[in-house]
This record gives sequence, structure tokens and C-alpha cells, in this order.
Amino acid sequence: MAFNDTFRFGAHAIIFNSKSQVLLLKKTYGDMGWSLPGGSVDPGETIHHALIRECHEELGIEVQDIVLTGFYYHSKINAQVGIFRCSIPVEEEIKLSSEHSEYKWMYLSELSEVHRIRALDALEFQGQVASRVF
Repeated sequence: MAFNDTFRFGAHAIIFNSKSQVLLLKKTYGDMGWSLPGGSVDPGETIHHALIRECHEELGIEVQDIVLTGFYYHSKINAQVGIFRCSIPVEEEIKLSSEHSEYKWMYLSELSEVHRIRALDALEFQGQVASRVF
């Protein structure tokens, strides 16, 4: 890859509840599948600012306790994605944007292989940022 080539760069949140379930959002666009909160990093934005902005847009809540737990290359979409373990205040109500139709807390066993691996990396994080290729 040359210096002027482009690829996608994103930031997404892994948010666990008290049962170690992961928060996923049902998209209203594209493949209409389930995804983690987050999205693309805009020009001039840090990965942390992108994560906070995207989560606020999609959930209506400010994420807290932000820790980078993994960095992943997704070959199918030529994207680098930073995954952050985060929390949301228990008393806050999730208010989805028009980008998502519903949300669901899923057990690790219910997740796709990629989501499960990234969630396990976040759950088992001990200070060493994971790096994987999918």
C-alpha cells in the first residue's frame, strides 16, 4: 500500500452489561445486520473523539471508562478498526438514532465469530492491546 492509498478507519465500542452481555445495534442501512456502536473516523478527528461522537450520535449517551483493547484489520472492507471497552451509565436510557432500529444485549455465544473474538479480547484485556487480521 502506498502512502496516498486510502482505506477505512473506524472506532467501535464493546459495552458489557452486568451479565457480560454485549450491546449490539440493528442497522437500518447496508446489510441491515447487527453491529457494535461506533463508526468512521472523520478527517481531523482522533480515534477517541470519533468513538465518543459516534456513540453519542447512535446511543444518545456519553460512553465512559474508555480503554483501547484491540486494533483489527478487516480485509473484506479494507478497514482498520479500533475497539474500545466502554461503559454507559446504568440509569441512562439508550435513544437510538435513525441509523438503527433496535438494540439488543447478546451473550458471547450469540455473537458472530468476529464480534465474539473482539469481545473476548476486551473482556480479557490485561493491558496488552490485541492486534488481529480478519
